[in-house]
Amino acid sequence: MQVETAATPIIHHLLILLILIVIAGMLAGRAAVKLRIPDVAAFILIGLLLGQGLHWINESSTSLINQLILIVGSTVILFDGGRNISLRGLSKVKWTVALLSVPGVLITVAITGTAIHFIFGLEWLYALLAASVIASTDPASIIPVFRQVAIRVKVRETVESESAFNDATGSIITFALIAAITGKSALKAGPLLGQFAYTALGGILLGGLIGLVSVYVVAHLKLGILRDYTTIAMLASALAAYLVGDLLHVSGFMATFVAGLIWGNPKLFQLKMEEKEPEIVHFSDNVTVMLRMLIFVLLGSQVDMALLLEYGWQSFAIVMILMFVARPITVLACSLPDRKAGWKKNELVFMMWVRETGVIPAVLSGMITSAGIQHAEKIASITLMTILITVLLQASTTALVAKRLGMDSEA
Repeated sequence: MQVETAATPIIHHLLILLILIVIAGMLAGRAAVKLRIPDVAAFILIGLLLGQGLHWINESSTSLINQLILIVGSTVILFDGGRNISLRGLSKVKWTVALLSVPGVLITVAITGTAIHFIFGLEWLYALLAASVIASTDPASIIPVFRQVAIRVKVRETVESESAFNDATGSIITFALIAAITGKSALKAGPLLGQFAYTALGGILLGGLIGLVSVYVVAHLKLGILRDYTTIAMLASALAAYLVGDLLHVSGFMATFVAGLIWGNPKLFQLKMEEKEPEIVHFSDNVTVMLRMLIFVLLGSQVDMALLLEYGWQSFAIVMILMFVARPITVLACSLPDRKAGWKKNELVFMMWVRETGVIPAVLSGMITSAGIQHAEKIASITLMTILITVLLQASTTALVAKRLGMDSEA
């Protein structure tokens, strides 16, 4: 006899949701292979069908289940992205990454916020708030695409690292503007810079510490007591980096990415994990694919078509300005000063095109809506339109653009 508890309906709801998304995701993934498009684009489209078309998925963007899937999924995908980056290679483009991650986000916010102010007629604080939500690129969108498309290593590592680090900048600007709008604090440069330094540097240091400790207990010849549980320890390391970072009010996503960097570069610390690499790769590939399904099918199902229709042309105009004005200016302003990187014209053009927006902006927009902030519906429309266009258009054409620009080779 089965005993039902108060939690039984919630458990049933969660299991049905997971089964539906995974089955739909597998079918969409097969279609993506046939159509030669990244699977994240197919996942969003199937989510649109299941949510807005058939109404089989009605999970609110502010629900606990949705937030849990977005956070855990982004964390693991971000960790895996860091694990696939060479620290030696990253050092060659460190100044470009640093400039894109901080001044680059500010440039994007300024240009896009100005456009939102005039096109939507919003007050400056609200216009800049909307711009800050969509200013950062999204690792959960970019990293999976780059896993499926061959991209020149220097460019791939720059764009992936930018997407990891600039989330902290975008989030800090967003929270600072929310505090100014709600009257909780004044918008001053000094405290803002101090908060950014604490959040970013704290995330880097925390991620490095957790990454080193977890790698040592797995890979060290004498201290490697968890070698038989390598993949489990890796997953725990990713989640712990985010959780501890969030509890300490530093960037959990940055901590996760840095921990992944440590796991991906054990030789720099005289540690060996070669015999575990096939197991790690197999585990990561399967887990990240499933998490991509959950994230992007859910995002697609939550698209509010009525909202997009109401503010459609204005939101579309903002995305065009973001893609074809703000992004090119940002890339040029942040990469040309880095003479050591030796950027070529085709590399710069490719980086201008690749700037998908996804999970983090969706989370920030959901927080603004939940807080009842004025003009939240307009901010949500801009965010949704940005996610749809950048993922469906830019992610889907990444392979074509890479081939045309010669980014699919190391020449």
